[in-house]
Amino acid sequence: MKLLYSFLFCGLICLIGQIILDNTKLTPGHITSIFVVLGAFLDIFHIYDEIIKVVGGGAQLPITSFGHSLVHGALANTSKHGVIGLFMGMFDLTATGISVVIVISFLLTLICKPKD
Repeated sequence: MKLLYSFLFCGLICLIGQIILDNTKLTPGHITSIFVVLGAFLDIFHIYDEIIKVVGGGAQLPITSFGHSLVHGALANTSKHGVIGLFMGMFDLTATGISVVIVISFLLTLICKPKD
């Protein structure tokens, strides 16, 4: 059942993004930022953790999970190290993903040729 819930949750996120894109003048960058902030906001009130319990891995795939991971790591390290932990923990959970994106982007620039 979690597989179905995961599929539906990811589909719902995509549907909301497409509706916003089609009916407003917002760019994909704006919509991405909105979803990151929404994920962060939901994590502040521990709502996103409940969504993950119900939906499973499908809640950790969309862009909303990036905001969740930023805030989750920041709040975890804030309780350990105080205010400085806020900045230390912000990228703890997202560092691997960011590093992979940087390396793959670099490798693709070596392989692909830009259009004129």
